[in-house]
Amino acid sequence: MASSGVCTVAVVDLTGKTVVITGGARGLGAAAARAVVDGGGSVLITDVLEAEGASTAEELGGAARFLRHDVTSEADWQAALDHAVAEFGRIDGLVNNAGIATGQLLEHESVEHFRRVVEINLVGTFIGIKTAIPLLRANGGGSVVNISSAAGLMGLALTAGYGASKWGVRGLSKIGAVELAEAGIRVNSVHPGMTLTPMTAPIGIQPGEGRFPGAPLGRVGSPEETAAAVAFLLSDAAAYMTGAELAVDGGWTAGPPIPNPAGR
Repeated sequence: MASSGVCTVAVVDLTGKTVVITGGARGLGAAAARAVVDGGGSVLITDVLEAEGASTAEELGGAARFLRHDVTSEADWQAALDHAVAEFGRIDGLVNNAGIATGQLLEHESVEHFRRVVEINLVGTFIGIKTAIPLLRANGGGSVVNISSAAGLMGLALTAGYGASKWGVRGLSKIGAVELAEAGIRVNSVHPGMTLTPMTAPIGIQPGEGRFPGAPLGRVGSPEETAAAVAFLLSDAAAYMTGAELAVDGGWTAGPPIPNPAGR
């Protein structure tokens, strides 16, 4: 039977872990924050969307905090991680989720916008990893989960800045995995496909079976389905995974669906 798209994955055990999640005010980030708290962990949500971020943290209760955070600022990164340690005593995980999208053909994309997308999506992720390394190293290790995209696994039209930055996040994750393994720091990337979030809603995607025929599973994903993968990578259950690319895309990057499957 086809899935309804409702995530029913069992809660992942994150008891005692503190995780910092950027772009956590809404969408994938908020779903990941909820998964951490549901798993017994604590979370610092950061975002530039102050009202939404504060509301999400309040909803999650005493195990969650919110801090305004510009991921392109080294000073903001240091302040965010220092705040997490002050509030919870340690950092065990980092989810680099903050990002913006672009929707222009390459020939129409402005240099200024391209630079802005890369600065937030890729440079922000780099600064975050770099700033977190000493804290994770001091704890004897930890998990970094970088949110890339299906657009970081294939050439996707209309995503000049976004796609390039997400390929960069994918590569940066590999480099981090190799360099930081000796410190017990695992670095993996997650590649969501078409997922219904506030960032994708403006392009008109709809949930439900048959609404996304370009993917073998035939539907768009939910934030909770990506959050389940993120929680797994944060957990000790993924202790032997680093440098991995986890596609949560309904098979979109695997290949096109076969025509007329009922007629086989």
